[in-house]
Amino acid sequence: MLPSSLIASINARGRLYEVGGAVRDRLRYAVSLDTGAIDPARFWGYAPEESDYLVTGMPLDELTGILRGCGRVELVGKAFGVLKFKLELADRTARTVDVALPRRERSTGRGHRDFEIEYDPDLPVAEDLRRRDFTINAIALQLHETPARAIGRSPLGYIIDPFGGLRDIRDNVIRMVDPAAFEQDPLRMLRACQFAARFEYALERGTFEAITTHAALVGTVPPERVQQELNKMLARAEQPSIGLWLMQRSGLMAAVLPELAAGAGVDQPGDFHRYDVFQHSIKTVDHVPRDKGLVLRLAALLHDVAKPGCRERCGGRVHFYGHDRQGELTARAVLERLRYPRDTVQAVCTLVRQHMFAYPETEKGLRRLIAKTGVPGLYDLIDLRRADILAQGRSGPDATAVLDQFEQLATAEIGQNRPFSLADLAVDGDDLQREFGLRPGPAVGRLLAHLLEHVLEHPARNHRDALLEEAARRLARAGGPP
Repeated sequence: MLPSSLIASINARGRLYEVGGAVRDRLRYAVSLDTGAIDPARFWGYAPEESDYLVTGMPLDELTGILRGCGRVELVGKAFGVLKFKLELADRTARTVDVALPRRERSTGRGHRDFEIEYDPDLPVAEDLRRRDFTINAIALQLHETPARAIGRSPLGYIIDPFGGLRDIRDNVIRMVDPAAFEQDPLRMLRACQFAARFEYALERGTFEAITTHAALVGTVPPERVQQELNKMLARAEQPSIGLWLMQRSGLMAAVLPELAAGAGVDQPGDFHRYDVFQHSIKTVDHVPRDKGLVLRLAALLHDVAKPGCRERCGGRVHFYGHDRQGELTARAVLERLRYPRDTVQAVCTLVRQHMFAYPETEKGLRRLIAKTGVPGLYDLIDLRRADILAQGRSGPDATAVLDQFEQLATAEIGQNRPFSLADLAVDGDDLQREFGLRPGPAVGRLLAHLLEHVLEHPARNHRDALLEEAARRLARAGGPP
């Protein structure tokens, strides 16, 4: 929150409001699920992660001058009337917030690209709120003082809510502000599904119907923006399937992730699966705990993405042979299309490719698997397999017993500090070059790979003398150093 002195300085000439998600989240935190009443202490005591502010009745130049007395100011664009304000706090930390003048917006391009923006210091705050996407985000909190001084006072006298956002928060509903909301900005359709998943809210009927009508327009949204909304859904929601299912029902999924949408209606006959491929996939995401991170949830979403194209009937049974290998290719195409970072693409695709891993029957096999995946990668595979099993829908209480036992064995093996990678070897490439007169190059890499295979077979031999002895034998069999 802004300092009391700054609030007073702005209110001396204009009116200061907190707007957007910060107000929404204050209300969500403070509204009683049973009675709908607002707890003033919870409302004023809530500390939003991010805050945006609106100032009416004051020219931009004058507002800039006041803000510069308390911190650093950057003009985002004079045509936008938006300032980036870096507030320097008493503890020598800093926080950057947006401070804007009220404005009108009109889309002039396809997708979330071009807007005609007109700011007007004298525009009523309700007119600024009209351009917002959903009623729960179209609420302003007029600031007369800091929350610390307002504790105990009902916030209702401070709230400007021209579109019924508080009512919708109480009812757990997402409702568009303007019937043209999705034509003006198709990204809002994905935001609606993302909010539904994060807050576990329902989409108001007219809002859902408008999304269904305009779903194809999401194809005009830049892929980076699509990725951002998908990431928020997967990383912040306890049950991303809520939003993913809304995307499927409305037609958004077919426009954004047609490969995933293709799994709808593809049944999986047999003793294990209760759901079709699409439903199983989104339920798998839910069974990956949120704190496991975005990569694992993306892998859960895409782990069976190739099943529709791999489905075949053989001997009276349905099989999906090769869907793990083909899934790696399909997942890569999807993630690259949505402009995911290279390391994210690689990590997700590795999990998709290996999600059908077989439980090793020997200690040596277990060490080879750990060497192949790496220690963190092995635990990611275990988490993915567990979610996969639980999302089958016909899992009994002991469904993951074998997996749990395997995890215990793997943890015990890892706890013995076995060598699982080249970095774990007691010698490195420099040692081999000095000892045998080798030149840097592929031959050194091949010799190190052989030594890793050797210690996976014989972990106790991971010490310098034994490895140099094995390297000498290997070079002798190959006819000496190259």
